[in-house]
Amino acid sequence: MSTKKLELEAMSLDDLWSLHGEISGILSDRIKAEKQELEKRLAVLGGGMAALAETSGLRISPNGKQRRKYPRVLPKYRNPQTSETWSGRGKRPRWLVAAMKSGRRIEEFRIGEAPKLRQRA
Repeated sequence: MSTKKLELEAMSLDDLWSLHGEISGILSDRIKAEKQELEKRLAVLGGGMAALAETSGLRISPNGKQRRKYPRVLPKYRNPQTSETWSGRGKRPRWLVAAMKSGRRIEEFRIGEAPKLRQRA
């Protein structure tokens, strides 16, 4: 290995760049060939479902059924400073968590409703 290292160190900069170009070309060709081979094997193992999904444009689950379309969910909460919105589903956004930690209530950020003030009796 040390003799090969010495040979590389003795090469000129132009020779090293041309060697780099050759190596890069060979590597990219081999990577493309390997990728094609893996895609063929995957298509055989998957029963051709991946190819079917690509050609039809439909989302197909692994068990072969077409996924249903979910309705669009409108936002329920809005950050008044940045106008970011949250639908109320999933993890709470950082701005809402921070506001709630500072003592504000989630109802204050509700869209379409005026903030209700607490009345003391």
